[in-house]
Order: sequence, then structure tokens, then C-alpha cells
Amino acid sequence: MITCPWCGTSYTAFQSNCDKCGGPLSPPTGQGASRPAARPSGYDVASPPPAPRPISDSYAWRLIGSDGWAVVGFIFALLGAIFTLVGAALTLGIITAFVGIPFVALGLLFLGGGAALMLPRYQAAQRTVGVLRMGEAASGQIARVEQNLNVRVNGRYPWTITYKFRVQERDYQGRVTTLNPPGAELQPGSMACVLYSPQSPEYNSLYPHP
Repeated sequence: MITCPWCGTSYTAFQSNCDKCGGPLSPPTGQGASRPAARPSGYDVASPPPAPRPISDSYAWRLIGSDGWAVVGFIFALLGAIFTLVGAALTLGIITAFVGIPFVALGLLFLGGGAALMLPRYQAAQRTVGVLRMGEAASGQIARVEQNLNVRVNGRYPWTITYKFRVQERDYQGRVTTLNPPGAELQPGSMACVLYSPQSPEYNSLYPHP
């Protein structure tokens, strides 16, 4: 495994530059290069129970809670609601209307921005819940593990796990975000179980979801 010394992104094979930060990567030296423990190629990955699986609709909100941009969208929407309420209260007073109207306008702008960030991520979380509940299983492999140091959620930096799998002679790639540090079983090169939608395999998720 190759680890970028600049941002910590890990790769299964050597490449000259990091995809995330663009920093140069050094080729592995010798056969004794250290790597984290990973599942051997013949490891029997977890098999999901038959569908439908007992995945609650509320699980979508847990997924949203680990999505840094969704959290940013929620904060924008919350600020927008506060500004709109304060602006509406000020506007009701004729004397303070000239202050209240800009507050309302700014609040609506924040609300719109927050909704634009949150809505597509909530829809994606709902699709993930549907895949976890009704998806078919395929064998996959962890391709990349990286930590997003640009966003903090509850004092933690989220992790993005990229994986690949093959369905009907076609290669697919997916990614999941989690606040939990990936264990040895989720390191690049490890085998993994992937659940996917038979109608649209591009909708997929790791099982179990980290």
C-alpha cells in the first residue's frame, strides 16, 4: 500500500502523484515495506441476510450526520431560518421594516443554499437505505481510504472509503462516508461485500455500512 505523505490518502498501487492533493509519491522500497493488516484474498466476507432487511428509514439521518457537506447545509438552513424569523419580526414593526426586510432576504438566501446542499444528499441517503434493505450482494474490493481534513463533524474528520466491484461483466465504483476510523478489514486491497440495486448498480453501498 502506498500512503501519500502530504494528505494521508492510501492507494493499492503506486502512482506518481496523489489524486487528492497532487503531492509526489515515492515508490515502495524493498519487500519489507509496512502495510496495515488486511483481509486475505480468500477471506469470507460478511454475507447479508435475505431481503428485505430490517433497515429503518431513520437510518438515512444517520448517514446524513456523517456527511460533512450535508452538515454544512443544515447549518446554512438553520441560520436562514433564524434570519428569516428575526427579519419577519422586525418587518412587522413599521419603524424597523427597513432593517427587517434585508434580514428576511438574507435568511431566504441561506435557506436556499442550505436546501441545495442537503436535498441531494438526503436523496442519496434514502437510496442507500433502499440498497441496504433490498439490494443484491456482490464481491468487491476496497480501492482507497482517505480522510477529509477540510470538514469536521462533531469534532471528527469524516473518512471516505472508495471500493470497486463487478456486475454482469461491467466494473462499478462506489464510495461511503463514515466518522468511524476504518479498521483493518477496510484497508486498500481488502475484500468486501457490496450491495447494489439490480436495476441501477451505480446505486450501491458496502455491507455492513461502516
